[in-house]
Amino acid sequence: MNDVHRLGPTAATPYRDTVLAAWERFVEGEDNVPGVRPEVVVSWHRCREQYRVDPHLQAAPVAVEQIDHTLEHDVVFTELGGLAASVAQDVDNLSGIVTVADATGRILAAWGNHTTLGRASDANLAPWFCWSECAAGTNGMGTALEGHGPVLVRGAEHWCRAFHNWVCAGIAVRDVVTRAPIAVLNISCWRTALPDATGAWLSQAVATTRRTLRSRARDSGTALVAAFTQARARPGAALAAMDTAGKVVIADETASVLMGVPAATPAIDPTVRWNPGLPDLIGIARYADRQAAHNPDWVGATQVFTHLAEEPTPVSVRPVFVSGRLVGSLLAFGSVDGESLGELEAPARPRVPQGTRRRLVALRENRLVLLRPAEVCLAEADGNDVWLSTDEGRLRAASAGLDRLDEELADAGFLRVHRRYVVNLDRVREVERGDKGELSLILDDRAGVRVPVSRRNAPGVRRALGI
Repeated sequence: MNDVHRLGPTAATPYRDTVLAAWERFVEGEDNVPGVRPEVVVSWHRCREQYRVDPHLQAAPVAVEQIDHTLEHDVVFTELGGLAASVAQDVDNLSGIVTVADATGRILAAWGNHTTLGRASDANLAPWFCWSECAAGTNGMGTALEGHGPVLVRGAEHWCRAFHNWVCAGIAVRDVVTRAPIAVLNISCWRTALPDATGAWLSQAVATTRRTLRSRARDSGTALVAAFTQARARPGAALAAMDTAGKVVIADETASVLMGVPAATPAIDPTVRWNPGLPDLIGIARYADRQAAHNPDWVGATQVFTHLAEEPTPVSVRPVFVSGRLVGSLLAFGSVDGESLGELEAPARPRVPQGTRRRLVALRENRLVLLRPAEVCLAEADGNDVWLSTDEGRLRAASAGLDRLDEELADAGFLRVHRRYVVNLDRVREVERGDKGELSLILDDRAGVRVPVSRRNAPGVRRALGI
């Protein structure tokens, strides 16, 4: 769609009896639902198994009063609101509505066709109500908050029967550093198909907001490098600068060895920052964010496991602010200055509930495949999709984004060896060294897959494999 301000009408799509029949079987407990798109099946699975949303819910619940967000979020809400208001007439021509919701799925405002707005209010598709997936099941807004890119949910693909007459398309705006959702833009129609180009329109619509967030993130990276340079002028402990997602922006020679990242190599752009593969850093970043929000002068101290030693290393954490906004922290290894952070394992590593066994969810056509970590050799990124090389063959992971999978499996024997690959170290059969010293890992699957190791990840791989 060339014009971001135009949404033309389209012919109605026939009601899909096959999807309704599949929904009825899935609600009753069956997993095999042919004819349903994989992203919808994954959402249904979350609704049924994880969130336990009542499929016979008649309306979305009232939103809770508990949000604590930043000025940056307010700017995004305002930008999306202005965009939504500007296309209200186009959406009205489709007999549809456009909504803006926050990161929890709470609708902040709605525009569009008055008749449809009235009908939407009967289902609480209106301000003051919550449309997160855990509250209202599969829907355009809630499911967009769970994934990446535009999401289309048609008719009986909605988890709740009361919403089967709606067609919805949404897209989330995400923080470019933490990848956490900030807001979601959504278009909904009653018993009317959305134009085929709606997904492209949504992507175009939020492009300006994303560019603004990327620019601010690069400015934050520059500020962290400046803070690092200033602190390094004072002799002392090994030093590194970390963003609010736990990724490294720059590290000195000693800290680079501890963290398994290049030394004195600034990573200003958020898309190329170093992932040290230390889950504890994620917990530190989250804890520092919470503490610094209430006390800008807060300094913390804890211990972390690094790539260099089997025993934890002391580290102090000092938040870095730019114009009153937290952009990251300085880490001083070997220092114990500051308030104790205590144990960080809970926020750093996802917990598996007692009495349950960890499973990775993958897709084979329209079926969900539940895998033990030991059955997975390799996870490979392909854009936002992740493909798993498993004992069951090559399968697409239900979760989007390799970083998320890397965090989830960090304590299960998996290691990030390349920006595109996470490997199960127990499945490494051979290590091959190239003419220039580069490493490749040969896995023990039937195909003998060869995985390249990036230079920045090579020290951590050697230490993990004891070579």
